[in-house]
Amino acid sequence: MTEPLPQGSTVGILGGGQLGRMLAMAAARLGYKAHIYEPGAAPAADVAAARTMAAYDNTDALRAFAASCDVVTFEFENIPASALDHLARDAALYPDRRALEVSQDRLAEKTFLTDLGLRTAPFAPVGTAADLPDALAVTGTPAILKTRRFGYDGKGQARIATPDQAEEAVAILNGAPAIVEGFVAFSREISVIAARGLDGSIAAYDPGENVHQDGILATTTVPAAIPSSLKTDAILIASRILNALEYTGVLGVELFVTPQGLVVNEIAPRVHNSGHWTQAGCAVDQFEQHIRAITGWPLGDGARHANVVMENLIGDQIDEGLRLAAQPGTQIHLYGKAETRPGRKMGHVNRVTGPA
Repeated sequence: MTEPLPQGSTVGILGGGQLGRMLAMAAARLGYKAHIYEPGAAPAADVAAARTMAAYDNTDALRAFAASCDVVTFEFENIPASALDHLARDAALYPDRRALEVSQDRLAEKTFLTDLGLRTAPFAPVGTAADLPDALAVTGTPAILKTRRFGYDGKGQARIATPDQAEEAVAILNGAPAIVEGFVAFSREISVIAARGLDGSIAAYDPGENVHQDGILATTTVPAAIPSSLKTDAILIASRILNALEYTGVLGVELFVTPQGLVVNEIAPRVHNSGHWTQAGCAVDQFEQHIRAITGWPLGDGARHANVVMENLIGDQIDEGLRLAAQPGTQIHLYGKAETRPGRKMGHVNRVTGPA
């Protein structure tokens, strides 16, 4: 087993949102300090030992940040490659740059998955509007046109119900390089949260069943209503991806359940919203698991001791916090964000619905 970082070491976290906040809290439980790097508002900094407020193109700030950390990780994917290069010169970076390069570009991600022999939605690249007819011939309609980079929570997407809507869809994306994906007929969406340690060991959590509203995750329910064979398949898919990337840390894998089996929707090289249920359902939650992985601790086994429904508190749903907190079996997590906005994740609740 790899010797873990000694107590008092510093874990650097790129990004200051709620995922960084919960990672910092998990690091503290294992005796580590967290240092947050974030250009703007950073609720994660409220629970961290240090904070650097600087842009991702500030070379001096990046180098100073890396020098102050024993290991660096991140809570979101949209980090410039140049920033990663500067950080990697002075600190260990987990997950590494390759995982980010794959996940930052939807075309690279789909190509990586299909090269592994995994099933995805049909897809084709779109450089300009002139490419779209040929791309739609590959995917069929209805389809979704997505920017290749910088899309999340339904942003950077345009639906194409029929070929005559293609020109309008391209205009919505303002000329950004794109990919078109065909629709997948699925009965439910699930996700697997899995981790790989520095020593190559892997641990996975049970698949959760996800429901989205307006492109944003609303609830995750565990256990997912799928047969045990699909549960095993989902975990094997996640393990295959982790090993192919020689990954260190927690990874989220979103999948569609279809009559023909599982189709991979996308991967996220970080702790994931659909893994929040682990805070109430497992002895070692996804945030501690990630800190364990990147600091050389043994991984938790991922075993589930409770059934859980996780519900995001989005926008003014945060006002329900006190009422929800009074309900039996309910665990509440508020993110400390100063401004409430429509579509903004303000917190979440985990409801324990029974023993596993």
